[in-house]
Amino acid sequence: MSSTVLYMSMSLDGFVTGPNEGPDNAMGDGGLRLHEWFQTGESGETGHHGEAPGLTGADREIWDEVMSTGAVLAGRGTFEGAGGWDGDHHDGVPIFILSRNEPAPEFARWPNVTYVSSLESAVDQAKRAAGDRNVLVHGSAIPQWALTAGLLDELQIHLVPVLLGEGRRLFEHLGVEQRELETLRVAQGRDATHLRYRVRR
Repeated sequence: MSSTVLYMSMSLDGFVTGPNEGPDNAMGDGGLRLHEWFQTGESGETGHHGEAPGLTGADREIWDEVMSTGAVLAGRGTFEGAGGWDGDHHDGVPIFILSRNEPAPEFARWPNVTYVSSLESAVDQAKRAAGDRNVLVHGSAIPQWALTAGLLDELQIHLVPVLLGEGRRLFEHLGVEQRELETLRVAQGRDATHLRYRVRR
């Protein structure tokens, strides 16, 4: 059965972007440091459509899990801030974008991308599209809303040994309710500790 899984790189002090995040600075000042664990080669980037040929060990295992997901669920800010991944996050899997507004023309032309106005509907459609594979959840707002609504099944946190000081926090708007998590895995990569949890209900 498909699960919704957040895969997120995070600083030790809880930030997923650096300060001064904006349309032309999607990761904020210094925020790209959070992605260095999967970047390879002299250019410091992944290859075409998510290939990362230089990864080994736990980093490779985690990356392969990310790339084996059967659908992607993200918010409009994350999706459009990343240029829509040129309409293909990986392997042509369906992409569902939570937004109450119609997409801008440059993001409306890709056949694999569907804009959905309801979180519940977006999760349902993504799970059905993923089949027996998991749904990759992207961004910071969507997982908080999904967690609050009981629609997020697992969290995979790539904890990077850096203190960003400011930026966007991953768990900033969850309210005061305590939520219990079950630890599924702790794996040490080259430059990140990969923590996987199941949300207890």
